[in-house]
Amino acid sequence: MNIMSLPKMAVSSGEEWDEIEKSHPSIAKLFAYLVLPLSVLPPVMLYFTGKHYGDDFIPGFGGRHWEVISTVFFLGELLTFGVMGWLTKQITQYNKVDISYHDAYMLAGIAPLPLWLSSLGLLVPNLIFNAGVSLAALAMTCSLIYHGVYSLCHMREEVSAMAITQVVFGTGMAFWAILLVTILPL
Repeated sequence: MNIMSLPKMAVSSGEEWDEIEKSHPSIAKLFAYLVLPLSVLPPVMLYFTGKHYGDDFIPGFGGRHWEVISTVFFLGELLTFGVMGWLTKQITQYNKVDISYHDAYMLAGIAPLPLWLSSLGLLVPNLIFNAGVSLAALAMTCSLIYHGVYSLCHMREEVSAMAITQVVFGTGMAFWAILLVTILPL
């Protein structure tokens, strides 16, 4: 998969998704070459931001234990990947749509890419800027889930794809909110 094809994947259920489905990398390979390296990015950026200019974002952020926070955040991301792949499979089965566990985990590995990459926005010490980047990443993630479900499940009914997307995205948002709680001041 080419990260440069992400924008096309977010607006189309076409050839990029077909190419991913045909390439069929193993879950272990997906985890080792996509999920693991990119899920390291947000914790590293949180650590860097917290240590170097955390107080520029919100007073009191600079003095927190960013080593622990970033480690917990990283482990939470890995756990979320596992749960979201399994959950996607369960939700599609409930909606009487077929997706393999492999494709469900493919989607769970591809959908958070915009969120992981949006952490690079933390290089700019501006809360408003980062909120905007995060909202754009959330919108792209939702679109990736919809087009991924539509394509990988070989659907022809948009309403069913939207219903599955709503539950998967909503659950993913809940996990994301839980991860964000780890960085809030206590």
